[in-house]
Amino acid sequence: MRKQKLRRSGVKIMASLILLLGSLAYVMVLAVINGSLGFLCAMGVTVFGAVGVAKALGEEIALSYGWIIGLAIGCGVLRGLLRYLEQYSNHFIAFKLLATLRDKIFGALRKLCPAKLESKQKGSIIAMITSDIETLEVFYAHTISPICIAILVSTAVFLFVGFIANWYLALIAILAYLIIGVIRPIISSKKLKESGVKYRREFASFNAYFLDSIKGIKDIVLNNAGKEREQEVNQRSDVLLTETKKMKHNITHSISSTELFVSLAILLTLSIGITFVYYDMLTIGKMIIGVVTVFGSFGPVIAISNLPGNLTQTFASGDRVLSLLAEEPVVREIHNGIDIEYEKLKVTDLSFSYDHQIDVLNDIHMHATKGEIIGIIGESGCGKSTFLKLLLRFWQKDSGTIAYNDIDIDRMNSENLLANVTMVSQATYLFDETIEDNLRIANANATIEELEQACRLASVHDFIMSLPKGYQTQVGALGDHLSAGEKQRIGLARAFLTGAELILLDEPTSNVDSINEGMILKSLKEQKNKKSIILVSHRESTMAIADRIYKVEQGKMLEVKEC
Repeated sequence: MRKQKLRRSGVKIMASLILLLGSLAYVMVLAVINGSLGFLCAMGVTVFGAVGVAKALGEEIALSYGWIIGLAIGCGVLRGLLRYLEQYSNHFIAFKLLATLRDKIFGALRKLCPAKLESKQKGSIIAMITSDIETLEVFYAHTISPICIAILVSTAVFLFVGFIANWYLALIAILAYLIIGVIRPIISSKKLKESGVKYRREFASFNAYFLDSIKGIKDIVLNNAGKEREQEVNQRSDVLLTETKKMKHNITHSISSTELFVSLAILLTLSIGITFVYYDMLTIGKMIIGVVTVFGSFGPVIAISNLPGNLTQTFASGDRVLSLLAEEPVVREIHNGIDIEYEKLKVTDLSFSYDHQIDVLNDIHMHATKGEIIGIIGESGCGKSTFLKLLLRFWQKDSGTIAYNDIDIDRMNSENLLANVTMVSQATYLFDETIEDNLRIANANATIEELEQACRLASVHDFIMSLPKGYQTQVGALGDHLSAGEKQRIGLARAFLTGAELILLDEPTSNVDSINEGMILKSLKEQKNKKSIILVSHRESTMAIADRIYKVEQGKMLEVKEC
């Protein structure tokens, strides 16, 4: 199996995440200072205890026993306060940045939408917004600060042991710090990286598949596909469990080996200290102070040594988030372009292919003016829906011209384009709010009368009024309380509410019965004097209202009917 690799190195990911701190850097510095002083205070409790023992053994100590006890107690109290300030600072930064990252992700998704997102699994995106972002909290709250604290504390211990006790003991300590806090994590990270990336990949895949299964539960039941779906869910769950076990096993092995190295370092320090005392190279009092100081100093480097287990998850999550933030949109919004009031549309020599590889449309010519209903027919997958999306600039055309009022679409302001052109797709998404709130997505300032008129035109007003709460009825999560036809008609009502002069309809009657289809088509025909309507449909009955019809076949669009 080909190894799943990160797009960036761990160092680049960490550097990029640190750069996101911005103005919060000063809080991180405060957290590091508090953490370093706090750990030194924690060590101070045992070190001053060792100083007291050394004094009792005859070592010349300037401090009285009262001062030694007082300083030990003071260190304990300060440790609690400084620890609180450190944790508060770290989590303040973490949660502030998590909010900022989510905002950046939604901003990136908005720029990428809808072209790039059509190829992405929504479950994977949800996993990124939730679990990946939460994983990064570990980095900001429990990674940056511990690394800095370990460096500062290790340096302080090295100098203290060297000056107060013995430089050989200090040298042993610094070598142990390097092995436990630098060399061992590097070795562990190489082993843990692959399992961490595989786990994140399988987790995102399982999340997407499971969400898709929940959304499609009705169709699964109706098609008696429950057992097959269950088997696939179980299989994916087993794969995820296997990767989890591998990752946990590697993390456990890493932690146990760290504890082994710490134990060996402590034994070596104690052995060297006893040896120096035996050969009168060191007094027993200074040996006790030095050895106790080294014994109590491994906390920060142990924290670093255990980081690879978390960092593999952080790197995988950070890489995914940074990749999304860095991803270039297929189409960029235009803000300094031209505004128009729609009168006519003319498409000339239009060609389009996905990723410049799969040809969809080639040398397309068509035109429409206000007061016309244009029909587009063709086999499924021939590019009809893609053509409508090109008219909205959801995709970037390869060549040719899409001109509104003789102004090419690439020169028009994006907001102005969407104010003049709207589309009703085959699948209308409804938010888990009231019907009125869902309608106001199209026009937040619409009056109740305007809402009702739009719904009448879409042949859905009577249905809404038959509901116990009318327009205040809650749609339900994913619109599950409404049928596909009812959702489609609400989508059509939205189109009428926007006030757009050109309405693009992609199979607007595919989910309604013949009676409602007739009412919708009657409404569309009544609207044609005020607007342009481009209608994509497979139904011949729907095409009966079209003034002209184009047929898409093998990437070409030819006019087949003219009234």
